Amino acid sequence: MRLPARIILGTLSSTLLLFNVAGYEHVAEASGAVDRADLTITAAGSSFAAPIFNKWRETYRPSNAAVGLSYDSVGSGEGIKRFLAGTVDIGATDAPVATDDIQVEGGPVVQIPVTAGMIAIAYNLPDISGPLNLPRDVYADIFLGNISRWDDPRIEAANPGIGLPTKLIQVVARSDSSGTTFAFTNHLAAISPTWADGPGVGKLIDWPGGAMVARGNEGVAQRIKLTLGSIGYVEAGFASRLGLPLAWLENRAGGFVAPTAETGQRALAGGSDAIPDDLSVVITDPEGARSYPIVTYTWALLRSEYRDSETAVAIDALLRWMLTDGQADADPLGYVPLPDNVTRAALAQMQRDGL
Repeated sequence: MRLPARIILGTLSSTLLLFNVAGYEHVAEASGAVDRADLTITAAGSSFAAPIFNKWRETYRPSNAAVGLSYDSVGSGEGIKRFLAGTVDIGATDAPVATDDIQVEGGPVVQIPVTAGMIAIAYNLPDISGPLNLPRDVYADIFLGNISRWDDPRIEAANPGIGLPTKLIQVVARSDSSGTTFAFTNHLAAISPTWADGPGVGKLIDWPGGAMVARGNEGVAQRIKLTLGSIGYVEAGFASRLGLPLAWLENRAGGFVAPTAETGQRALAGGSDAIPDDLSVVITDPEGARSYPIVTYTWALLRSEYRDSETAVAIDALLRWMLTDGQADADPLGYVPLPDNVTRAALAQMQRDGL
C-alpha cells in the first residue's frame, strides 16, 4: 500500500484489545519495523458487533508480536463519523455507506462485511405461559404506535391461551445513530407501506407513540429487562445473554420463527447470491420457509492507505483472520457465520484494493 504523508493519530478508548497478527513478524522484520508492541489499531462503531469483537480479543492472541486494538462501541453512526474524520483506523457499521461518494485521507474507502446477525424483538412479560408469536402486520403496528395494549385482539388471535395481560405496551428504541435501527427500519419499510410512508428508513428515527429510548444495543436490552410490559429491537445475542424472551416473528413465507443459528443462516443464504460490487448487500425481507425475517451484516470501513507499513500489515492480517478463522466465534455468541460466497467476495475485494 502507498502511505499518506500525514500520520493519523487514533483516539484510544478505555478498553485495549490485544491481537496476534499472523505473518506480521516476518514482514515487519523485513521492513525494519519499529517496536511492534507500541502499534495500536483504533476502531469504533457498531454496538451490534461489540460482543464478537470482544470475543475475537480472546481468540486472536499474540504469538510472536502484540498489536493493540482499541474498539469503542459508540453506534454505527458515530463510528462512520469518526472514521471519516480520520480519528480511527477502522469504522464498524451495520448500515453500509456509498463508498463511491466519500473520500478520506489515505485513499478510497473499502467496505468489507466481517460478521452478521439477527435483530430480535425482545419483551418483558414474565407471567405469560409460552413464547410470543408476532405476525408481520402486528409488530409493525406496535412500533407505529397503532397497537398500544398487550391484550389487543390481534395479538391475542396469534397467541391463544398464553394469558396476555391487560397492560400498556412500552416500546423501547435507540436514541443514538444506529445501524441496528437502520436494518430494523429497512425491514419494517419492506413489510409495511405505512411505515415506508411514515417514519421511513434511517439510523436515527423519530419514533411514533412516545417510545422510551436508550443508547446502544446494551442500553435497549437493559431497559427492556427493567421495564415490565416493554418491547424493543436488539441484537439477538445481547437479549439472550440477559435472559430476555424473544418473540417468534412471522416471516415472508407466513411461518413463525425464532432467531436461531439455523434460521439466521437460512436468511443470509436466501439473500447472499446477488452481492453488489461494493459488498453492501442489505437483506430486508429474506425468502425461505425457515428464514428469520430480520438480519444484517456488519461492515468494516477501511482505507486503501494507512499511516505506515506496520499498521497496514496489521490491519490486513486482522481482517483476513476475522473473515476466516474468526467466523468460528459467531455461532456461540448468537451471530451468524458469513456465507462462503460472501467471505470469498470480501477476500477478493481486499486483494483488488491492495489490502
